[in-house]
Amino acid sequence: MHHFTSISDQIAGWSNQTGPILFYLVVWGLVFAGTGLMIGAFTPFITGDSLVFAAGVVAGSAASGVNIWVMAIGVGVWAWLGDQVGFALGLHFGRPYLDKRKGAWLQKSIAKSEAFYAKWGWWAMVIGRFIPMVRALVPPIAGISKMNYYKFFSANLVGALTWGVGLTIAGYYAATIPLVKDASYLIAAGFVAASIFVGVRSWLTNRKLK
Repeated sequence: MHHFTSISDQIAGWSNQTGPILFYLVVWGLVFAGTGLMIGAFTPFITGDSLVFAAGVVAGSAASGVNIWVMAIGVGVWAWLGDQVGFALGLHFGRPYLDKRKGAWLQKSIAKSEAFYAKWGWWAMVIGRFIPMVRALVPPIAGISKMNYYKFFSANLVGALTWGVGLTIAGYYAATIPLVKDASYLIAAGFVAASIFVGVRSWLTNRKLK
């Protein structure tokens, strides 16, 4: 938790150097790159929760000139776009490449991934959005697994907007109401616990199918 707040404080300091317009663009660009370019798998805090929470904290300061609704909606939209790009890369580039590899183990793994996303893909997208590093990998793997696009689209919309708008607003209120900051960590812990439950359950299901 201390690590999270330390990074958030550093990110909040960016606004003093960039001004509001550039700060919007930097935050939105990093959110998009986190999943669209998959750099969130290597820098989850700079492109994820800490960044978005800090953006809300900055908007909570009247002196920053950052509008909370412009920032929050922008974060949600660019998070959604990033996942859309990640899915497209997996579907149009990742899957054709893997299809050329004829190894039995690889093809078996792809089949298992397809089965997982057919059954749990919607929840994997929504919950994965709240887990650092995982959020960058789920969209391209969903594309590789040829997840139903309409299910992906709706899950991405729910996950990106809930995470992007919700966490930004949590940061905004945390700037003036410390209790909200503590509650945001509890909410995040709840999503992590739920993701672990879904992951363990799917693993047990796969073992039974063998």
